[in-house]
Amino acid sequence: MDSTLVLLALLVPLVAAVLIPLAGGQPNLREGITLASAGILFVIVASLVGPVLSGARPELGGFEVLPGLVVGFRVEPLGMLFGLVASTLWIVNSIYSIGYMRGNGEPRQTQFYVCFAVAIAATMGVAFSSNLFTLFLFYEVLTLSTYPLVTHNGNAEARAAGRVYLMLLLGTSMLLLLPAIIWTGILAGTLDFAPGGILAGKAGPVLTGVLLGLFVFGIGKAGVMPVHYWLPAAMVAPTPVSALLHAVAVVKAGVFTLTKVVVYVFGVENLASLGTADWLAWVAGFTILAASVVALQQDHLKRRLAYSTISQLSYIVLAAAILTPISLVGAAMHIAAHAVSKITLFFAAGSVHTAAHVDHISRMNGIGRRMPWTMGAFTVASLSMIGVPPTAGFLSKWFILEGAFSSGRWVPVAVIIGSTVLNASYFLPIVYRAFFREEEPHPAGAHGHHGHGEPHAHDTHAHGGGHGEAPLPMVIAIVVTASLTVLMFLFPGLPLGLSEAMMETRP
Repeated sequence: MDSTLVLLALLVPLVAAVLIPLAGGQPNLREGITLASAGILFVIVASLVGPVLSGARPELGGFEVLPGLVVGFRVEPLGMLFGLVASTLWIVNSIYSIGYMRGNGEPRQTQFYVCFAVAIAATMGVAFSSNLFTLFLFYEVLTLSTYPLVTHNGNAEARAAGRVYLMLLLGTSMLLLLPAIIWTGILAGTLDFAPGGILAGKAGPVLTGVLLGLFVFGIGKAGVMPVHYWLPAAMVAPTPVSALLHAVAVVKAGVFTLTKVVVYVFGVENLASLGTADWLAWVAGFTILAASVVALQQDHLKRRLAYSTISQLSYIVLAAAILTPISLVGAAMHIAAHAVSKITLFFAAGSVHTAAHVDHISRMNGIGRRMPWTMGAFTVASLSMIGVPPTAGFLSKWFILEGAFSSGRWVPVAVIIGSTVLNASYFLPIVYRAFFREEEPHPAGAHGHHGHGEPHAHDTHAHGGGHGEAPLPMVIAIVVTASLTVLMFLFPGLPLGLSEAMMETRP
């Protein structure tokens, strides 16, 4: 029964991708198919949670492509958590997308929903893969299926961003990740993920360090500097795509893959005993602080959020590098906490763009009074990014700090404290500006839609240029994700249970 559910989780988004274009001429039916598929996928994925928490590991026997290369699926706790996050947020993002794509009169909406569904199918494949080969295949499908979304606007800027996106993501995975996987297979004699890792005792400190480096920089989606440029470049895409890239699928697939490799390929105890992951804490720490400093200097809201994402992702890398069970629980928790918080921030950015045609922070004075729901949600998510209770971001930071303290790692402690101050420095002024500054009179659409990273809103006046909130579906989506950010703090049982189960060594 459970293996059927795993198969259905992979098939439902693909079936949606086939049905959506058939309904292309009827937008209500097309969006109905998207929402129904998202709902069905969530029910399927959610029904796997119970078995996984009680120790089952649902499998789907794979087929052998070449001798030793099997496409197979096995749901373990970390993959369960990632699958649950992605399937939950697909529903909310679909509701939001309906309001955004229609509200901004976006072109090629059918293509948008098709690519989105394929990307979700690829995400499920990444989450549930039982070996490195399967993970690699779906990781690549995810890159290719999101490329048309990044270049959605079809202008020169979008095409240039798409080139950076493909070149960096395909380049890192072909030149670094693929050799790392092949090398691992040769050393370990298997590519299957296993609790405790498959490389323990198979490679010395130097070789292990080299392999870890290939994985870290080969998994370009994790956005560790210097392979992070694709992320800010991809901000030319419509906001629902930014939300997909940052919260649901792409970057999460990156940090998920990295965490999975540390836990199930290298093994936490193995890496700790060899002492070859110390450099990773420095690289992650540098990325956290450098990206935060760059974020401070961005006036374009989505670009500031993009650099914030690069910084926040490296929290997960840092937590993995600390190599204590509690810090890895923090890493897994941060995957979920960052997802609900960051999607809220991007939703808010898109709502402000749609309702007020403002994309720049310097023009957001007083916008919180016109859009209290949107900016209220933005405030909640900002507090989560900073790590203030009662938000999800506080919990994951707490676990990462606890791991750093317990192992006497003072560099990560200093990095987390420093970055918390920086996070506050680039989020709180936006909140202050929105609620406590007087609104400046400016002509509707005066330069808001020329900024970097959003489509031109030609119909400035057609949908009430600049009065009140964004279309209702968008507001509903923002309130839901902001609520999830608080609920995850109040009721952390499910993500925490899965995160802790990941660290158990039973097969």
